[in-house]
Amino acid sequence: MVGAQRAAPAREEGPGLAERLGCLDAATRRINGSLDLRTTLRDLGRVLVPVLADAMVVHLRDPLPALDRDPGPPTALRLHHGHGTRLGRRARLCRPAPDGPLARALADRAPYGPVVLGTPGAERLRPLLAELYGARTLGRLPAGTALLALPLRGRRAVLGLLLLIRRPGRAGLVRFEPEDTATARHLATQAGLAVDTALRYAREFETARELQRRMLPTHLPQPHGVRLAHRYLPGESGAQVGGDWYDSVELPGNRVALIVGDVMGHSLTSAAVMGQLRTSAQTLAGLDLPPHEVLYHLDEQARHLGAEQHLATCVYAVYDPIANRVVLANAGHVPPVLIGPDGDAELLELPPGAPIGVGGVDFSSTELAAPPGSAMLLFTDGLVETRRRPLTTGLELLRARLAVAHRHSPEHLCQDALRVLPPGDRADDIALLAAVFDGIPAGDVAYWYLQPRRETPGRARRLAAHALRRWGLEQLSESTELMVSELVTNAIRHATRPVTLRLVRTSRLRCEVGDDSPALPRARRAGPEDEHGRGLQIVARCADEWGATRLGAGKVVWFEQRLPARR
Repeated sequence: MVGAQRAAPAREEGPGLAERLGCLDAATRRINGSLDLRTTLRDLGRVLVPVLADAMVVHLRDPLPALDRDPGPPTALRLHHGHGTRLGRRARLCRPAPDGPLARALADRAPYGPVVLGTPGAERLRPLLAELYGARTLGRLPAGTALLALPLRGRRAVLGLLLLIRRPGRAGLVRFEPEDTATARHLATQAGLAVDTALRYAREFETARELQRRMLPTHLPQPHGVRLAHRYLPGESGAQVGGDWYDSVELPGNRVALIVGDVMGHSLTSAAVMGQLRTSAQTLAGLDLPPHEVLYHLDEQARHLGAEQHLATCVYAVYDPIANRVVLANAGHVPPVLIGPDGDAELLELPPGAPIGVGGVDFSSTELAAPPGSAMLLFTDGLVETRRRPLTTGLELLRARLAVAHRHSPEHLCQDALRVLPPGDRADDIALLAAVFDGIPAGDVAYWYLQPRRETPGRARRLAAHALRRWGLEQLSESTELMVSELVTNAIRHATRPVTLRLVRTSRLRCEVGDDSPALPRARRAGPEDEHGRGLQIVARCADEWGATRLGAGKVVWFEQRLPARR
């Protein structure tokens, strides 16, 4: 143990010196064994007490400084850790007086002491202790108490003060001998560097966590026919930031893409790669590619980003509330849970694929029925795999739990899923995306294929008017027929194959016109002599919202209108 041969002379050789050096090495490794500030200070106390002192107190700057530059003299010190003593518990914050003894001790970067209270040499340490703890607290220390104050030096600045205490009646010598002081100085140097490292890690950790938080969506779209909820839980105290993410993207035809992914590794780089992959997934979703094609392009993008050292798993699903189907593809991710209307919950046996970034791997899509009343939970492995519970056990616990709670809202689905987590056993972050499938009744959808002919716009107007009469929406006929005519006219001008016309009635009336030309229309101001160019201006004026989406083979131009109030 450190200090076991405290009274040995400096010229000591042989096993005694080797033992002291071995103990110093073991103590140094223990002090530097954690990146957590609280754990570092706790381990420092266990190294010093009772081997080198009966008690120790650590005061650190308040606030803790940024370590990329010299912060200058400390304006305040806060008691961060005490081991074996209650000294200073009532005076946790101290503001060193300019040019006072405490400020000089920190500026000198040299040991203050050792001294023994009640002896003449103690007077030079007493003002420093009085400034730290107050004269009344200092007066409670009995004569014969030995004290040693040491600065904790980081790489750029003094970060705080370490105080060692030996009480009268201690077994062995009470006063700190030169060997003890040298040992304490060595360990204080190591502790200062360990505190510096822990502060730097904590700052990087907070930066990564804030980066990840800002990269995740705070609100998800709520498209018709499906209800969504999400959760993100960072790892518990001491866990590193991961790269878990969730997302949903609205697609043409009232469909919605559901995405959950997990970048392997825990670092600021993992969070950054997550943000890049999430942005790429959103862009690819907007192209309306099949799920396996989205994963293929994500894999290509990941390798272009140089993210091959940070592989990612992902599940990409597309739900169609009109067809009541869901199409999924998996890239090495944990399987989603599908809950049927009858409450039966199953882990989907999808082709597992390989993680994104591996390269040269084929992905495949699987299509499943998703009738109204069913639900799906996509999640990352932090939900089901912990330090003491294997993945297979966690998956089965989750499946059984969701089978009991299938009739709840998506918010309740997330809450019930999180109940499978054992307390205090979560080192990884967790992302959840819950979807309850309500569907859109077939009677609220009208869909036609139209040949690209001159008479097609007139036929499209008549079909739209008939659907609106069937739905009792005659009030919207005039504006809808006008906009349908303009969009179909534009479509047949560029189309080489039949164009599509779809009307969907939900809480709004949505119209979509699709063709096989990839060129997106742009609204422009038509001149007095122009014969064309006013169609989209008419749509923009008449519709509540409108837009255009490029598809894998062509595009869709759409508009929406509010339904008239019921009388």
